[in-house]
Amino acid sequence: MNLASIIDGHDESSTAIISRGQVTTFGELSRRVAAMRGALEGLGVARGDRVALICGNTIEFVVTYFACLGRGIVCVPMNPTAPAPELQRELGVVGARAAVVAPSAAASWSQVDRSSLSHLTHVITTSGELRDSLHYSELVEHAPAPLLEVQQDDLAVMLFTSGTAGSPKAAMLSHGNLASNLEQLTKVRTIDESDVVYGVLPLFHIFGLNVVLAYSLMHGSTIVLVERFDPMTAVETIRDRKVTLIPGAPPLWMAFEQMPGLPRDTFSSVRTALTGAAKMPEHTTRALFERHGLLVTEGYGLTECSPVVTTTTDVDKETALTKIGSIGRVLPGVEVRLVDENGENALRGDAGEVWVRGPNVFRGYFEDALSTARALTPDGWLRTGDIAVIDDDGFLYLVDRAKDLIIVSGFNVYPAEVEEAILEHRSVLQTAVVGVDHPHTGETVRAYVVLRDGTQLDEDSVIDHCRARLARYKCPTKVLFVQQLPMGATGKVLRRALR
Repeated sequence: MNLASIIDGHDESSTAIISRGQVTTFGELSRRVAAMRGALEGLGVARGDRVALICGNTIEFVVTYFACLGRGIVCVPMNPTAPAPELQRELGVVGARAAVVAPSAAASWSQVDRSSLSHLTHVITTSGELRDSLHYSELVEHAPAPLLEVQQDDLAVMLFTSGTAGSPKAAMLSHGNLASNLEQLTKVRTIDESDVVYGVLPLFHIFGLNVVLAYSLMHGSTIVLVERFDPMTAVETIRDRKVTLIPGAPPLWMAFEQMPGLPRDTFSSVRTALTGAAKMPEHTTRALFERHGLLVTEGYGLTECSPVVTTTTDVDKETALTKIGSIGRVLPGVEVRLVDENGENALRGDAGEVWVRGPNVFRGYFEDALSTARALTPDGWLRTGDIAVIDDDGFLYLVDRAKDLIIVSGFNVYPAEVEEAILEHRSVLQTAVVGVDHPHTGETVRAYVVLRDGTQLDEDSVIDHCRARLARYKCPTKVLFVQQLPMGATGKVLRRALR
């Protein structure tokens, strides 16, 4: 089954997407997607080619995404707020044939060196003007092209993730990977055409792409797409649109918790509230329930798992309240092992690394056999690097990370990538990056820097240097200058000592 077929077969007059106040019905969505399939065919973008989507949460993203899938084209969603060097690097890694660029990415895009991207033959802009670009509005008037049949192992999406170690890599997810996770979710969470979903999670993130976008449209629900989160505007939207389902990373819920004077019935229309992508503070969960009767249920997933592995949305409210802090039980159709340091199954009650296996587990990292081999065992288990325990009822609790991953507002940040950027500064001799707690983003990036002899540098200069090279959420918010870094016997920086 082609994953793009999930948008078909619904009541054509029902609302599928609300974007910038404009309503798109399922019938209109299907017609626009078919026209975009024809436009891509006309441009010579063929099955197996890669198309980069450098867009926010807009109808243009939705249409292009399903059009690409429908023609067997591999979609590569990217962060539209990323700086030019990051976009350049990612476009080069995947060899993108075409790119759809939103206005929010125009400033960074203007600094991308197209001459080094010989494979990039088409640039499509959704509004405004970019050099050597086509306008999106011209393409959706194209004659339609049919949906192509695909195999379950055919690639659908590549998403950049840090994986289990090192700098970002393109994780390869097939039509079968994504579709299987949608089916697994269907067994534990019920939604239908009466539901209205608050779509603020970025669509370039797997949580937004498959859990919000694909799962909602698959069941005929309406998605209110939101490009930028503002707590007060969010409350108004939830009330006015009678939102019934809110998926959000912990910072969204933390923002609601910190809003004074919200009426108790603020979330009265909401019947499902869920969170993931990072650890949810237990005090936030309890405060929202006590003030508004809103129970936010927690889950766990990874890009490499399409993404959901565990959830608590399938349990009754009384049980969920006793399990606050848990990431839930394993989805049907997914296998999980907790593995000790000897590679054996951890004893019940003991901590172990979470290993995952199932049809939702990715195919590997694009053109990176070494990283793929580190992440996947020969018999298909994904080593997540996360440490958990399981209770007698089968509920998992994350207790630590085996890796140095930092999670900022639900987004993965790897120290190695930030350190590499800082070391490009000629005044920096050594650096180490760690994650520290932050009240609004869960964690934030802190950098420790050793300067070269005879040089001077201040905190703002380091931060500005990073912002020119990395997405803002990856940049340090605090820089400390030190004489030396703590080292182990093998010469490796001891990040735990810095934390």
